[in-house]
Amino acid sequence: MKNLAADRIALNPIQWINIKADPTDPSSESLWLFAEPSFRADYPDVLKAVRRSGFGAVMMEVLDTQTLQDYKRMIDDAGLVLAPGYASMALPEDHNVSLKPGSAEAVRWFDIIRRRAEESNFFGLDTVFLAPEITWENNMFRTNQQVAVGAHYNEARLDRVIDLIGEAAEVLAAEGIRAGLHNHIGTWIETEAEIERTLAAIPAKLLGASFDIGHLAWAGMDPAAMITRHGDRLVDLHIKDLNMTIANATHTTPTPYNAATDAGLFLEPGLGDLDLDGIIAALPEQWRGWVIIEVDRASMNPVASADVSWAWTEKRLG
Repeated sequence: MKNLAADRIALNPIQWINIKADPTDPSSESLWLFAEPSFRADYPDVLKAVRRSGFGAVMMEVLDTQTLQDYKRMIDDAGLVLAPGYASMALPEDHNVSLKPGSAEAVRWFDIIRRRAEESNFFGLDTVFLAPEITWENNMFRTNQQVAVGAHYNEARLDRVIDLIGEAAEVLAAEGIRAGLHNHIGTWIETEAEIERTLAAIPAKLLGASFDIGHLAWAGMDPAAMITRHGDRLVDLHIKDLNMTIANATHTTPTPYNAATDAGLFLEPGLGDLDLDGIIAALPEQWRGWVIIEVDRASMNPVASADVSWAWTEKRLG
């Protein structure tokens, strides 16, 4: 298939990361293993499993508990190369923080963005997925109660978030990294109107578009139409499949993010309801961005999920 190049396909190993404490019990605690120091010992085997599945590249994710050099050894030992990583920008007010403009605290609020720039440059990457933070702190309404519909929309708050995204993009650009706006359900930029307002407010030379096609569809958008509309600023892409019955139900019944995930919303490519071939066909001719397969919560064990994802991918490589 056109525009899907073998050297620009990667896997986000989230199958191994976003799991249930008891995989047989959907009501058990959700775990995010990237945040667990003990995961450092398991990471090399996860990366090797990604390579055995067929993928030659993996999304960059350096643990907080390791150096860049340590991570590079892991990647090299697994026989992988790296695809662009993910950066998120927190709204201080969501954490009950007030920042005085120009203060040391305000400058340091962007330290995570500087870290992503440093990581990207170290590994020879020049793009990054940039999103508002997804958080469950302080009973964040969109994640904890009502996803995918732009709940509690506030124009002034959105403008504040846009300013933060723009400043983060400037920090990245100063280090030679092109940011692409990444839409993520549960953040303050999840709906079509919010995405369009953000892209209109920040110059394309500073902020491109790095869409997640599953999250576009979950919020009621046509991913192919969004790609066509913003093809001239499309940087990279996340691809996944969805159970659209579950996704559509969240539009009429207020649903927490984790509840939709636990219900089986996310699926491996080809196992859900999205027209992924039609979406890929909408990519610009000769486009050379990265496509990262990302199944936010696997519908099977992680190794099988990676294998199924690669089998779907391999059939579509140009």
